[in-house]
Amino acid sequence: MIRTNNEKYRQTTQQKRRERAIWGALTVLLLSVVLAFTLTPALLAEERTETDRVIDVFESVFRFIERNYVDEVDPNLLLEGALKGMFDVLDDPYSAYLTADQMRGLTDTTTGEFGGVGMYISKQRSVEGDERSGFVEVVSPIEDTPAYRAGVRAGDLIVALRDETDDEFQSTEGLSIDEAVDRLRGAPGTLVTIRIRRGTRAEFPITLERAIIEVPTVKYAMMADDIGFLRVIQFTPRTAARIEDAIAFFTENNYRGMIMDLRSNPGGLLDAVIDAADLFFSGGTIVGTAGRIPQENQRFTATRGQVVDEDVPIVVLIDGGAASAAEIFAGTLQDRGRAHLVGETTFGKGSVQQIRRIAGGGFRLTMSRYYLPSGRYIDRVGVEPDTVVRPPQLTDEQEEHYARLRTGDRVEEFVRRNRTPSDSRIDEFVVTLQDEGYDIPDRWIRRMVRDEVNRQNNVQLDYDLEFDVVLQEALGLLQGGDVPER
Repeated sequence: MIRTNNEKYRQTTQQKRRERAIWGALTVLLLSVVLAFTLTPALLAEERTETDRVIDVFESVFRFIERNYVDEVDPNLLLEGALKGMFDVLDDPYSAYLTADQMRGLTDTTTGEFGGVGMYISKQRSVEGDERSGFVEVVSPIEDTPAYRAGVRAGDLIVALRDETDDEFQSTEGLSIDEAVDRLRGAPGTLVTIRIRRGTRAEFPITLERAIIEVPTVKYAMMADDIGFLRVIQFTPRTAARIEDAIAFFTENNYRGMIMDLRSNPGGLLDAVIDAADLFFSGGTIVGTAGRIPQENQRFTATRGQVVDEDVPIVVLIDGGAASAAEIFAGTLQDRGRAHLVGETTFGKGSVQQIRRIAGGGFRLTMSRYYLPSGRYIDRVGVEPDTVVRPPQLTDEQEEHYARLRTGDRVEEFVRRNRTPSDSRIDEFVVTLQDEGYDIPDRWIRRMVRDEVNRQNNVQLDYDLEFDVVLQEALGLLQGGDVPER
């Protein structure tokens, strides 16, 4: 009996211990839960970032305006305004909020044609004390378009514009780049007038009739002494194939040198310029991109094999209208010693944007910057030529006279009466204009007459060796065997 009672006692004691252990564990668990609920807000508060605080402020202001503004306001309108402000404060002309219409406009450009006047533009940053800042700048006109035929040039400022339905000009200083694009585009056959500032003070209006703008890509021809001339107008998915066609044509004609004209080339697609540059190299870096996030850090290399022989000397023509992909192409050939660059420093657009769709609209954001094989960055710097050649320039007063003659009908009327004017007849016309007070050098008037003769006779030049001093320099280098080795 005593043994049995002892066993019962031990069993009872063990059971009580197990119960105490279970209740102890439950108590600890309950205490942990209570402490967790008590301490979590403080811990979370410590972990909250500055971004969280800013978002809280934004939400508070957003809701306060929505609930308390004197008139009922659409929350979508508030959101769109906030998004625009976020991109504006970046002070980056290539990053912007895009409305639904602007997103459709990008699609129109991608398909290769749209209704407009035919020029690539950029928004100048506002700099206090700089009278040229804050306006829309022409990066380059597109060849054979209304803007190109009207004489719009790379570097011109569009200080104001007026649609045919407007009563007065609107300054471009307060417009975003996308708003300016929207104002310039429109139905073919409609008119838009732009006020151009050229030089420091020459200003004049140009009225342009909108047309269907087809994005061109490549032109080529043979020049004297077996020199191939290749004009790359823009980098599109078809550019590399068209360059191959040009090289095949040059090869059939036993070319011994090449001039590539990238002047006023606004750029294009990154893949397109990589494919085009690949024709000139067998391996090695073409271009790289560097950004804040790892996904944007990429290096693009050439494949094995090349189309253009290494012993073919190449001269590349550049100017301030060459931008983006055109700068990559020229800078890569320069860095790797494959070409000699002639002309003026390029535009300096070396950043990469990505487009994202959001709720009916979208945005364009700079994600990275290009760097060339040597490691140099070109954004806001550009690519400098090996040989600097600047075309002749007019004074501000001459620009005003030139603009007045260009926008008038004197030259057009002269050519209409003289479809193929002789040199002596052109000389007389030049003297007449100068006697009337047009302070314009002879060569500028002669070139204007020549261009008008070609226009009225439907003649298009592949290149202009008569007046193009940059091209003359390039041809002279090749003909004399003076293309320096890098």
